[in-house]
Amino acid sequence: MNDLNLLAPWVKRFLADYLVTVRSVARSTQLSYRDTLARLIRYAANELRTRPDLLKLDDISRELINRFLPTATTGKAVGARTVNQRLAAIHSFARFVGEYGPEHLEWSGRVVAIPFRKFARPEIPYLEKPEMDALLAAADLRTAQGMRDHALLMFLYNTGARATEVAQVKVEDLQLQSRDGNCNAFVRLLGKGNKVRLCPLWPQTAAEISALIVGRPADQHVFLNRRGTSITRFGVHSLVERCAKRIEARFPAVGAKRVSPHTIRHTTATYLLRSGVDINTIRAWLGHVSLNTTNIYAQIDLEMKSRALAQLQPSGETPRRRMESDLLRFLRSL
Repeated sequence: MNDLNLLAPWVKRFLADYLVTVRSVARSTQLSYRDTLARLIRYAANELRTRPDLLKLDDISRELINRFLPTATTGKAVGARTVNQRLAAIHSFARFVGEYGPEHLEWSGRVVAIPFRKFARPEIPYLEKPEMDALLAAADLRTAQGMRDHALLMFLYNTGARATEVAQVKVEDLQLQSRDGNCNAFVRLLGKGNKVRLCPLWPQTAAEISALIVGRPADQHVFLNRRGTSITRFGVHSLVERCAKRIEARFPAVGAKRVSPHTIRHTTATYLLRSGVDINTIRAWLGHVSLNTTNIYAQIDLEMKSRALAQLQPSGETPRRRMESDLLRFLRSL
């Protein structure tokens, strides 16, 4: 059997070399792709009654992949978003094989042609200004823990950073000094695909973080947990959810929105757009790879403007001129 037809060497090369050295994708993406291919290999080996290391590329047919995707080997139907996430990994693998093994271009083309599932995009939740102000005020500034919580919430709102990005920020990533009496503070964030971006900080954010990191070494993380170690992305989620619970009594809508760090990210993007910041700047600010992702916020803002415009519409109905024609007169005469 020709080794070029075996599936195993292609999978190893894709995961261990291509994704790491050529694509330089984030570790989380590497693990997601690995898990998807592992599920697919187990499914194919079970269906074809063969050992995984004996599977050939042609065994992973378009028909087999379509049977695999709806259940993802769990025996339960999965949502379209999950199916699309796994299909993206399979597409990426197939394109890799087609690029580095031209003899497999036909197989690659058949797999890449498998369409993504359509689904209704859920409404993107964001906080109104009074809700965001209340969330920031939910931290107890009388305690050291509360001061850290407030600084972290301010940082999320200021930067629109993801929870993982916040957890990774170190003291050395900050520039907090003032120049010529003007605040020129910014932070360096490491986003998806190991892409670095710089984000300006408000004077208040810079001041709170400055107080938080006094005497800290440059290689220490900025936001620490109660044990004095780096906060995790789960810790960031827990903090936001805890503060959101405190304001639900005054703002019942907050409970329905299931507030998370990503909700604050959406809020930042929405307010940037309302302030007149152009869509490309917002894309760079949030670290979006594709402008299509950022355009979602433009759609939100257009819907808001449409609702506002509808409220200004006169309450009386506009009189319509009756359309007369020979045909309509004929129909009425019957």
